[in-house]
This record gives sequence, structure tokens and C-alpha cells, in this order.
Amino acid sequence: MFESTFLPFLRSQACGSVRDPIDQCVAHYLPRAVAQCFPGQQVEISYDYEMLPNRKPKFLAQTAAHVAGAAYYYQQRDVADNPWGNKKMCCVCVHPRFGGWFAIRALLVFPGVGAAGLEQRDPPDCVPTREERIRLLERFNTCWQDWSYRDVVAPAERYSEKQQAYFSTRPADRLALLRDWGLLGSEEPGQRASPTPAEPGSHKGGEMAGDGPFY
Repeated sequence: MFESTFLPFLRSQACGSVRDPIDQCVAHYLPRAVAQCFPGQQVEISYDYEMLPNRKPKFLAQTAAHVAGAAYYYQQRDVADNPWGNKKMCCVCVHPRFGGWFAIRALLVFPGVGAAGLEQRDPPDCVPTREERIRLLERFNTCWQDWSYRDVVAPAERYSEKQQAYFSTRPADRLALLRDWGLLGSEEPGQRASPTPAEPGSHKGGEMAGDGPFY
């Protein structure tokens, strides 16, 4: 998505600099893709950056991924006799093919679509042992910036060096980085990136709304 869609989106000058560029890119292309793939079908789209009036996320991205059977949401309760006691540990999704090298950008709901007899499938449990789960959650909570938790499953593909550089940069500094790369024009007066935190458990510090950081 980064090289094939996001960078060309920036080069097309379709991106302003008030909103987060990734958010703008997803909001630009996703409705078009939905209309092309599901012509005439009512589809409700919710984005990971959307907030309710009470400032809570519109949906919990990692929970949605787990319920949909796409990626297992590993939580503290998934570790028998956990070593952390009452200490709260942020939770994280792992994909069977991509490990931790993915992001959940939106939720699609198809109202009125029924599937009689369809059984809900659990997501693949790709971190099955207690020791692996402890290592995953500890890495995610204590050193998520070094990307190591993403390799808990051997991934089919990792982020490129450029993509890692982008998401390793503080959200408030990413527009300046894109300008250094020659992908955005000079900053206009009054235009700036929305301040967004980058720590476990935050909404937009990462890429999984309401469930923790994931670039």
C-alpha cells in the first residue's frame, strides 16, 4: 500500500497537509474500490481515525479483525498464569501471513446482507504457546518501536525501509519528512499535522484504532 498507493497519491498532489496523509489516502481510494467491487450494494465505511462525540474510537479495529476471523487479537487473558499480575498490558493482533506487518484502516459493514447457516470462524492462532505469547506482549508493550514484535510470525512481507522510516517518525514530524522527500509542497501558513500520540494504547499513535499502536 505504501509504495504502490500512498506515495503515488502524494505525487498526484491530491493530498492537503491539514489531515494525516495516510488518512486522506485511504479516504480517497477506499470508497472508489468499494463502489467498483460491490456495485449497487449498500456498504457502510468506518475509518480508523473517526471518533465518537465522547472522543472514543468509532470502532475497535483489532477487535473487529478478530471477530471477522482475519487476525488473532492476543490479550493478557490469553496467557495462562500470566507473569504481570494486575499490571495492564496492551494487546495486539497478529496476522498468520504478515505477522505484525499490517494495519487496519477501515471497517466495512454490509447492512441487510444475510447468510443463513454461516458459522463464525475464529482467526488462526499463529502464536500458540504461552512462551511466545509472553514474548509477543512484552515486546509490544516495552519495545514496540524496534519493530521486533512484528516478527513473532515469519512474515511473507515486511515494510520497506522507506515505510519504516515514515512510521518511525513522530506523527507531528511526518509532513516535514514528506517534504524532505519532495512529496509535498512548502507548508502553507496555518497548515500542520494534527498532533497524534505514538505510544501503546493510544488511538492514532499507531494504526489500530482504540486497541493500541500498529503502523
